[in-house]
Amino acid sequence: MSLMKEASSLCKLGFDIDKGAGFFCQVPSPVHDGELIVLQPCERLTKVSVIGAGNVGMAIVQTILTQGLADEIALVDAEADRVRGKMLDLQHAATFLPRVRIVAGTDVLALTRSSDLALITVPRETAAASRMDQLRRNVALLREVVPTVAEGSPESLLLVVSNPVDVLAYAAWKLSGFPSSRVIGSGTDLDSARLRCLLAEHLGVGAQDVQAYMVSEHGDGALALWSSVRVGGMPVLSYLQKTHSLFDAEALEGIRRAVVGGAGEVIGLKGYTSWAIGYSAASLARSLLRDQRRVYPVSVLSKGFVPGNAHEVFLSLPARLGRRGVLGIVGIAAELELTGDEETTLHRSAETL
Repeated sequence: MSLMKEASSLCKLGFDIDKGAGFFCQVPSPVHDGELIVLQPCERLTKVSVIGAGNVGMAIVQTILTQGLADEIALVDAEADRVRGKMLDLQHAATFLPRVRIVAGTDVLALTRSSDLALITVPRETAAASRMDQLRRNVALLREVVPTVAEGSPESLLLVVSNPVDVLAYAAWKLSGFPSSRVIGSGTDLDSARLRCLLAEHLGVGAQDVQAYMVSEHGDGALALWSSVRVGGMPVLSYLQKTHSLFDAEALEGIRRAVVGGAGEVIGLKGYTSWAIGYSAASLARSLLRDQRRVYPVSVLSKGFVPGNAHEVFLSLPARLGRRGVLGIVGIAAELELTGDEETTLHRSAETL
């Protein structure tokens, strides 16, 4: 079966596409005992689509590129000239990157077709808009995008990286018609990374040696699971409370508030967040695409995993991520020890969402 050739950039300058391919001599097909051996087609390449070419979307693309997680990246945005300019800028860096095909434009269906993973970002909210107005606007954008992605990539995974992420992940799940295991929100993964950063800085260790989870909603109601904090696999909370007279419940709440307010501080200083969420999304993408089966606190359908919650809402819980999406979730009732106040906050978040 002949493959349709793709026009190169030089074709627009009048160069013949067939002449360009002729630079290399054709390698003869192998023959065994006088019979031609039919070569099997190469294994299908990994395709990632990023919808939204804003600061967050481009940080995700750049991080996925440098980590070599995809063979093809499709970048979709409503502004044709802007997204083409960003595509060209990335293509011009091809010498310094793993070989990746980069395409861009405004046609969601054509560009994202046959994606393995689609990451959905939407423009950052304006400060003047109310929370409800922002929610309506972002859900309206998802109504335009998600069913189209699902149509062209019915076996793909969806990763929502836009706020309010828990509500939008729920909306993406309903709009896609996908099983809930294939729709994930970035949730409190970045909140957890900020908590690990603060603790690592205080203890003088690398952040990768700190294990700590934030769960529940991504926002003011995020919970720090202090019992989960480990350094080098060893519990550290009791040590901190014994050696620091000020490391009491009030101090822990102060740390939690600092973590929750981390994004606001960055936005106040530079105008937006981008790099940390870009690395977070790329780490999630690696576990999903490479079937790494790592555990992340991400926004998942929480019904059945939070005691007393009968609602179909997305909340962040520690989840095992692999090629089929969410492979398992740590249940609050069975595996996680919460105080009465923490359980109350968790239920309040579920009710609010």
